[in-house]
Amino acid sequence: MNLSLRRPTGRTVGAVLASCLTTVLLVACSSTPGDGDAADQNGSGGPGGSGFEPVTISHALGEASITSAPERVVTLGQGSAETAIALGVTPVATERYDWGADDSGQLPWIREAVEERGDELPELITGGEEVSAEEIAALDPDLVLAPWSGMSQEQYDQISAVAPTVAYPEHPWTIDWKDQITTVATALGKPDQARGLIDGIDREFATAREDNPDFADHDFAFIYNQGPAQDMGVFLPTEQRAAMVANLGFQVAPVVEELKADEVVGTDSAQFSIEDADRLDDVDVIFTFYSDETNRREMHALPVYGGISAIREGAEVAPTDQSFVTASSMINPLTVPWTLERYIPMIRDALA
Repeated sequence: MNLSLRRPTGRTVGAVLASCLTTVLLVACSSTPGDGDAADQNGSGGPGGSGFEPVTISHALGEASITSAPERVVTLGQGSAETAIALGVTPVATERYDWGADDSGQLPWIREAVEERGDELPELITGGEEVSAEEIAALDPDLVLAPWSGMSQEQYDQISAVAPTVAYPEHPWTIDWKDQITTVATALGKPDQARGLIDGIDREFATAREDNPDFADHDFAFIYNQGPAQDMGVFLPTEQRAAMVANLGFQVAPVVEELKADEVVGTDSAQFSIEDADRLDDVDVIFTFYSDETNRREMHALPVYGGISAIREGAEVAPTDQSFVTASSMINPLTVPWTLERYIPMIRDALA
């Protein structure tokens, strides 16, 4: 398993908020609901609602013109299904993500939320390089959401011929979590609800910081490995799993800023030789993950890696549970509460 977290088809698990118009996402709203429009304020612009305002969303691969309230939504990539569900729209299908799924084949936080609502679970479809426009067309969608995905131009051209399709703003697998929420909410005709979802996530993080004030006394680096004979990497602060940790109060270690010069486009990370792992010696806490226990043992057995001060001293937060690793790599209304109740005890153990 390639752990570089480019988030591509191998199922490896590796900007500023604007309301309706953002230059990063180039989201262009054809009109804005008035402050006194009670229907839109109450979110009735969603499926079956009468207050939908047509919208055009421009992105790296083209533009999506959405003229009526989407009722049959397909999501590709990561994170968009969760925001849609939080907005009251359960997708008819989501990209299958076996690395992180539970026995039902669904990501557990998605399954729990959909079952609690009493809706039918989304159909699981093939994504990545094998995504099929024909399979999507058979679902009769009126919107395809893929703002955090690796969709190619060729795939986009085929899928957008089936239904309006929203891809990423600039580069594959690179989007700020607030922009993703804003984009999904705008596409679903619920732009006013984006702020509430973002504020709710911010409150979750604020509570965690208040309950754990000592987190702010430590800096961190969120690293990944690609195996004992491959380069290592460090996630940059904008990458969602690193942003998750920073939002808990931890400070970004200076070495992370130094490594930005080696950024790999499309990964929100920088790579460096494993022989230079001692560059991390001054970091207080190492966050990472391993594909399994064998991967953990292999890496810890390497003198240069196992000798990193934080790892040697046990100040390493490094889960192997695939569902948790997946959830903690995304910031959205469903993953944050699901992750934090599990993350905080892990972190406390590492600090102890």
